[in-house]
Amino acid sequence: MEPGARPPVSPLKPALTGPAANAEVYLASRSQRRRALLEQIAVRYTVLDVAVDESRRSGLQPADQAQQLARDKAQAGWQAPERIRNLPVLGADTLIEYRGEVFGKPHDRDHALRILARLSGQTHWVHTGIALCAQQRCESAVSRTQVTLRSSTKAERLAYWYSGEPADKAGAYAIQGLGAVFVEAIQGSYSGVVGLPLCETAQLLRRFGIDLFNE
Repeated sequence: MEPGARPPVSPLKPALTGPAANAEVYLASRSQRRRALLEQIAVRYTVLDVAVDESRRSGLQPADQAQQLARDKAQAGWQAPERIRNLPVLGADTLIEYRGEVFGKPHDRDHALRILARLSGQTHWVHTGIALCAQQRCESAVSRTQVTLRSSTKAERLAYWYSGEPADKAGAYAIQGLGAVFVEAIQGSYSGVVGLPLCETAQLLRRFGIDLFNE
């Protein structure tokens, strides 16, 4: 490029048209990450603030636990009094599994530091369940992804806690944020680790008549 010349301007990505322009759901989650991921695939949403007991479901494998919690949230959203339109309700839940231990969001600093120390230098599973409910129908799916974290020092983990990021994250880290500096490898769905597997979500929406690409 000649000195002083402007770099070429990339064309704007065209907006989705057809059904995608009208794709809309209720989201039974306060997660900013899930909101951003829905916006990424041009799905409009209205947030429902649902209260669901997120303690472990006894007798269920971690992937099944995440899927059941997602169903519980979607069903609670469908029954919420503030839901005034017959739009499908989307629920999601993420759990971290390492050698039979299951980690959700940390309770406090010490809990977060124990989780991060446990995952340091290890490969773990991220299970994200999703569910879509409408009328008498509720369907669900689960995304399973392997994530390897590099070895971290106690000082690094403590500094990371004080960044404020781990407090409301399953496994006490955020792959889409500062926590990415610990992520050495990932095998599976990146968006599933963030909190909403977009491939599975789009497939679930399609089964409810919302196809993001058909004209």
